[in-house]
Amino acid sequence: MAVVAFVVFLLLYLTPGDPAAILAGDAATSDDIRRIREKLGLDEPFLVRFGGWVAQLVRGDLGTSIFTNLPVAHLIAQRVEPTLSLTLCTLLVSVLVAVPLGVIAAARAGTWIDRLVMGFSVLGFSLPVFVLAYILILTFSIQLDWLPVQGYRPLREGLWEWARHLILPSTALGTVYIALIARITRASMLDALAQDYVRTAQAKGLAPSEVLVGHALKNAAVPIVTVIGIGIALLIGGAIVTETVFAIPGIGRLTVDSILRRDYPIIQGVVLMFSFAYVLINLAVDLSYMLLDPRIRY
Repeated sequence: MAVVAFVVFLLLYLTPGDPAAILAGDAATSDDIRRIREKLGLDEPFLVRFGGWVAQLVRGDLGTSIFTNLPVAHLIAQRVEPTLSLTLCTLLVSVLVAVPLGVIAAARAGTWIDRLVMGFSVLGFSLPVFVLAYILILTFSIQLDWLPVQGYRPLREGLWEWARHLILPSTALGTVYIALIARITRASMLDALAQDYVRTAQAKGLAPSEVLVGHALKNAAVPIVTVIGIGIALLIGGAIVTETVFAIPGIGRLTVDSILRRDYPIIQGVVLMFSFAYVLINLAVDLSYMLLDPRIRY
């Protein structure tokens, strides 16, 4: 987290563009811009600015937005629900779809089912999120008029309205994730199915479903859980694009707007928050290894 904080602050410091000039407007003079820079502390040396920001972080303060003059933590809290809803829905649907697909492809290795699943995986992993998003909007929103084009409805306004506005974004964002998990699941299952304990279980006359789930999938779970945790980075990056395309007022949309306006405190706060979430998720994945494989101990 310390490295992320330093790198993010350094990159924004080196990035072209002056938030003071954007804040001052097109009719501002150089003196106006200079006064705004002095007021915001943008004229101070790098180490002084970085030190002041770190001092704020230690106190739990992510800073104040340059343009809205509101606390960054407050702005992020306002946008958490849409992003959390999109991410959790995508994660849940992706795992429930991808793992069975990978298991089926491994169980039917070399057949048309296997080739179909792997073809879908290659296509899904190769297709950009925004391209798939526009295809879904054109098909299901404009031509068929089944689902809304854009926007978000909070859960308190009704479960169906909330779900209707998340179906297309979750599908667009989850396709890449499904493709990744399905490929890894298939590879791990093929390795597990080639082990001696699987052949022993089959020789004992156990049902094929019990062999697949109770023996092979259980022992192939560590790589699958690992890629699920690593794939969270895909969701974080894809959420920014997805929220922009579907006009979802989440943290991803807040990030894009802040980048366009050079609102450095918000960008720094959002990146730190995403990094912290990613670190915690990977820690949880590492700890889950002990439950999946008794041989692993920390």
